Amino acid sequence: MVLLDGNAKLPREVLGNKGYGIDAMRRLGLPVPPAFCITTAVGLRYLAEPAAAIDAVWDDVLARLNWLEAQTSRTFGRGARPLLVSVRSGATQSMPGMMDTVLNVGINDAVEQVLAAYSTAEFARDTRRRFTRMYQRSAGDESQPVPDDPHAQLRAAIEAVFDSWNSPRAVAYRAHYGLDDRGGTAVVVQAMAFGNQGPKSGAGAFISRNPITGANEPFGEWLPGGQGEDVVSGLVNVEPISALRDEQPAIYDELSHAASVLEQLDADVQEIEFTVEEGTLWLLQTRAAERSAQAAVRLALQLRQEGLIDDAETLRRVTPAHVEALLMPALQPEQRLAATLLAAGVPACPGVASGTAYTDVDEALDAVDRGEQVILVRDHTRPEDVQGMLAAQGIVTEVGGAASHAAVVSRELGRVAVVGCGHGVAAALAGKQITVDGYEGEVREGTLTATAWSEDDTPELRDLADVARRISPLRAHATGDHPRLDDGTDTTVRAALAAGHTDVVSPAPLIVMLTALRLTAEDDQ
Repeated sequence: MVLLDGNAKLPREVLGNKGYGIDAMRRLGLPVPPAFCITTAVGLRYLAEPAAAIDAVWDDVLARLNWLEAQTSRTFGRGARPLLVSVRSGATQSMPGMMDTVLNVGINDAVEQVLAAYSTAEFARDTRRRFTRMYQRSAGDESQPVPDDPHAQLRAAIEAVFDSWNSPRAVAYRAHYGLDDRGGTAVVVQAMAFGNQGPKSGAGAFISRNPITGANEPFGEWLPGGQGEDVVSGLVNVEPISALRDEQPAIYDELSHAASVLEQLDADVQEIEFTVEEGTLWLLQTRAAERSAQAAVRLALQLRQEGLIDDAETLRRVTPAHVEALLMPALQPEQRLAATLLAAGVPACPGVASGTAYTDVDEALDAVDRGEQVILVRDHTRPEDVQGMLAAQGIVTEVGGAASHAAVVSRELGRVAVVGCGHGVAAALAGKQITVDGYEGEVREGTLTATAWSEDDTPELRDLADVARRISPLRAHATGDHPRLDDGTDTTVRAALAAGHTDVVSPAPLIVMLTALRLTAEDDQ
């Protein structure tokens, strides 16, 4: 059990990604609601013996809760100034949307009345409604009664977050990325900040640079009157982060400064979840931003040019999969414009994908089993949709923005995605052969043929290849008098290294060099 007061200074393996970020922000003196962490060691014990694990730390949980009360001058679930808390997962490696979160823990009839008295009845009702919905959803039974006792709510919420480590969506996600099932999660308990409280309140996500294109400009979304779960869920349409700049410029400037400080600290692009409570900014968490393949390459080169990372780290930030995604075919303008436009929205992950539109995840999975190319079309994606997202070639949603669950997970999975296409799109597209253009944010009728690219067609890939040739143990070239590798697979590259080759010719030089670097690093560990 660890206080996240800026002095924890423990690794991500203990605090989890979320706890580590909160402690770092507190250490920098940034405006972060106080929080404590139930560590991954407890999470691992919970997987083996749930009740005993919680019993063993419960007195410590209550002691840390007393610390939260002192820090906020509030009392948990009672009194004239009641404290409510959020209970969130904290895996060592970020797993966006895969695990449970419960907000507004500690509310009951008496607390609702107090909130209504010092704010508004509408705020109090909304906060109670949000808690009830999330509590019942995390328990897996929407008819289950919610306990009035705040401490019982807290214990159940902590257990639900630990249990979600083995939820089908989390298991599928880890299997896709080859992550260790035994890693476990931490749990972060944090004082609530209320973006739903009044006209100068709201929630959003601020990303220090564009995670879709890689442009060196702030990116994100803002939802007046909402809580963070609204932004992430994709259930509502949000405003661009520039709307916050227009509405509350001082808050925007404070947020921009915090993002710059955190980017320098972590030497990476930051995604910050934040809440504005009646004109006061609160930073809830920060992490390295998920990014498209295009952004991964551009951002790595930018950070290298700015001196934040060296050549080796630049190449570690770009994978062969990123390069392969960048070389995926794109539509020529005349072909794209000749096809009927069926829907348009926010381009969430670049690329082009064609297939049959399915609106039901199980039907989509059955179609993939039959060998079909599938486009998953939903009103919005839910965490439990991850298996369908993994199987699909592309993803389309009716609502949600570039920071929604659908957009963030699509970028991480490398799935072409267009979000926020408007109500009724799912029904209109169901069963049709469609092409999703993640560059333009469009859905066109039919299966369109795209034109392939080469590494030489992309200036950023040429620049990255120049860096790779300086440090890779296997330098690859498009032409020359060297042994030839027809692909950049692990087996082929490892054989070339074993044969003592230093230079080879390949149709995909950068992929070969990145693979060689990764294999050499793995052998050194």
